[in-house]
Parts: sequence; structure tokens; C-alpha cells
Amino acid sequence: MTAAVHHIIALIFVVGFLGGIRLMRSPRTAAQGNLLGAACMLGAVVLTLVKHGVIGTGLLWAAMAAGAAIGTVIALRVTMVQMPQLVALLNGFGGAASAIVAAVVLNGDAGDLNLFSRLSGGLALAVGTVTLSGSLVAAGKLTGRLRPRPVVLRSHGWLTGVAAAATAGLALAVAFMVGDMRVAVSVAALVAAALYGVVMTIRIGGADMPITISLLNSCSGLAAAIAGFAIGSPLLVATGGIVGAAGLILTQSMCRAMNRSLMEVLSGRTTVASGSGAATESATVDPQAAPRAPGSEPPAEEGREHAQGEQADLGTLLGAAKTVVIVPGYGMALAQAQQQVKQLMDRLEAGGAEVNFAIHPVAGRMPGHMNVLLAEVDVPYDKLWELDAANAALAATDLVIIVGANDVVNPAAGTAEGTPIYGMPILRVADAGKVIICNMDTAPGYAGVPNPLYEDPEVTLLLGDAKETVAQLIALIPR
Repeated sequence: MTAAVHHIIALIFVVGFLGGIRLMRSPRTAAQGNLLGAACMLGAVVLTLVKHGVIGTGLLWAAMAAGAAIGTVIALRVTMVQMPQLVALLNGFGGAASAIVAAVVLNGDAGDLNLFSRLSGGLALAVGTVTLSGSLVAAGKLTGRLRPRPVVLRSHGWLTGVAAAATAGLALAVAFMVGDMRVAVSVAALVAAALYGVVMTIRIGGADMPITISLLNSCSGLAAAIAGFAIGSPLLVATGGIVGAAGLILTQSMCRAMNRSLMEVLSGRTTVASGSGAATESATVDPQAAPRAPGSEPPAEEGREHAQGEQADLGTLLGAAKTVVIVPGYGMALAQAQQQVKQLMDRLEAGGAEVNFAIHPVAGRMPGHMNVLLAEVDVPYDKLWELDAANAALAATDLVIIVGANDVVNPAAGTAEGTPIYGMPILRVADAGKVIICNMDTAPGYAGVPNPLYEDPEVTLLLGDAKETVAQLIALIPR
């Protein structure tokens, strides 16, 4: 295959990648975009094998078949609530692949490398390893194996700075080493990068995981692009660059949605409550406490039963509402209550109500988490309102039903100066006529800021597992 033919075919695949990303902008075409991207990736792999004359190597095909089998099993077994940690792991695997390529190029029998390739190899090794270790920590926080709250070590800022400087310095130093010294410095760079990834990520709280996942996704693409420079592969440079740019754009969008800077997220300052201002007016916050798991019993003072008269009032409220907005949150994902939420929508619509969903950009643990969960149970796409559209309609809405959401509807974001969520755009559910909250309890969310909605006389609380409380609402709707 001539170089010209290879470049033309590679360009077609790159355009296909971009077309797939464009299709993913709409929920209606996202599946087609994903398939197009996957097909172009397979084509890029085959093209690379053909270019290097190893298309007939059986070991490579066996390895790819094993990887495809593992990926298929994981895709079939993973639940939607586990998707954020799976995405974090896949980001880490992408970084690991780039780091392995860089290590082989730098220290294997790859012939003489020019200075640019050696520099690129060292940077790819560092960025890929940072992505791997950071992604493993993020996945650990998302699965609950690691504490979701920020973990601040002694002299954490100093440790982070030293690890970052050592990572950058050793990654560049690799380019000027030869023989055994290059191997030793490569190992040292790998260790420093792994340490930096860990100390950077453990101080980020669970509420900022959407931003963290987007950033690590960008890093995985960046590592691939740099590795492409090291091995002289324009196709890998282009595809890695696309992934890196997409992840960076999404990271910026998430930061804007939460009204915080990336540096505030990376420093862990967004989820450590200051203990001053309105944050402490209605409750005492334990910044180390993790959210209680679905199915566990709420504290005695929270697990109040609704009297028969209150249930009648709820039934009347549900039956009289003509416009209803449902606000899903991470608690819905934890309880896996999306099917019950869909049934609630169907029952309300059967009674003549107009039902829509208000989706905050960071309502889940990864961008688009709520959209994916609701799509899983066939909620129509045109019923999913984004933040601005929802806020514009809430004042004319008869009833809002919150299912497992806290920080994204917390009015303290506009008043509690000095707290982690101050200034964050929220869904202004208090503008609606009535509000029903189906949350596990009245404890603060990940940001550690008490929610004044729980004390609002226009708000009705149904505390407990979302599957059960939403089922209660369904049973109360007049037939």
C-alpha cells in the first residue's frame, strides 16, 4: 500500500469519527453515531495492520478476539448505574495502552529515535500513566471502594506539586538517556506519574465526578495523540486529538454548568464545606459522611409515616396537576428506579397531565447519566428538558416531583456564600406550585450543604428508597 492510499483511507476514517461525534449530539441519532465510530475504529485498526504488513499475524488476531470477547461480556453485564465507573476504567485502559506503546518505543528494539520521538514517547508515558492511576481512583470512588468525599493528605498541596514536577522532569529526561539509564528513568517517570494521578484524584469529591471523568477522557485522547507522534502515526495523532478535544470541551461545559473552575475541582475546594454562612444554619454537616445506600433504614426521626389524611392530600395533588416536571438525580440511579419513574409518567399522562423531565447537566456521576437511564426505559427524548428550558417553564408548572436529587435543586446555591455550591446554576423547583421530594433522607448531598427545600411548607417529603416511594405515588394517583 502506497503512502498516498494509506493517507486517503485514514482521512476517510477520521471524517467518519467526526461524523459519529456529530450524530451523538442528538439522542435520536446517538446510537448510529456510536456504531459509525466503532466501525471507523475497526477500519483504522485493520488499515494499520495492513500498512505494517502484519495483517496475517495470528497472535494479533487472537489478542483482538480475546479483547472483543471481554468487552462484549462487560457490555452485556454492566448495568446503567455502573456505567460511570466503567467509563472511568475505559479511560484508564486507554491511558495504559498509550503508556505501553511509549515504553516499548523508548526501551524496545525500535531502532534509533530522533529527539522529537523520544520527547513524545516520554510525555506519552507520563500522561498515559497519570490517566490510568487517576481513572482507577475515580472508579474506586464511584463504586464505593474508596471514600467518595475528598481525601486530603498531610501536605497534600506540596505532595501534588512535587509529584507533578517530578513527572514532567523525568518524562523529558527520558529523551536524553541511553541504554539502562533510559530504562531506569522511564520506570521513575512511570512511578512519579502514577503517584501524581492518585494524589490529584483522591482529593476530588464525588459531586465532581462528571468533570473528573470528562477530564480523564481528554487525557486518554491526549496520551494517544502524543504516542502517535512518537511512533510516526498520523492516524493515531488525529484520532487521539479528536478524543482529547471532545473531552476537553465537555470538561469546560461541565465546569460552566457547576459554576466552578477546573483548578477548584482539581484542588478539592468544591466539596469541602467551609462551615460558615448559610451552610450551617439548618443542619450540622459531617464532611466525612458518605451517602446512605438504598434499602438501608433511614434514621428514626426521618422515617416518618404519612398519615391517611396526608396520603389523601397527595392523591388529590397528583390527580389535579395538569403540568408535571420530574427531576431525576443520582438517588434514582442508585435505587435503579427509572422503570418506576416511567410508570409514574405513564399514569400521570393517562390522567390527562403533561409530564416532562428536567435534567441538570451534572445530575448523575457522568455527563448524560440521567438521559441514558431514562432512555433505557423508553422515555421520549423530547420530554427531556435541559437546565435553561426547564427553569423557564417551572413557574407555570403545577407540580414538581424530585426523585433522588439534592445539590442540583438546592436553593442555598443562591444564598449560602462561602459554601461549595454557592453560585452554581440549579433547577429552580421552588418556583413551581407544589413540590414532592422522593429522596432517601434529608441529609446534605455530596457538596455537604443542607437543603432549605426540606423545610418549605409547599414541599411534601416521601423519604426512603426511590423504588418504594415512587411506587407509593403511583398507587395514589386516581384511576
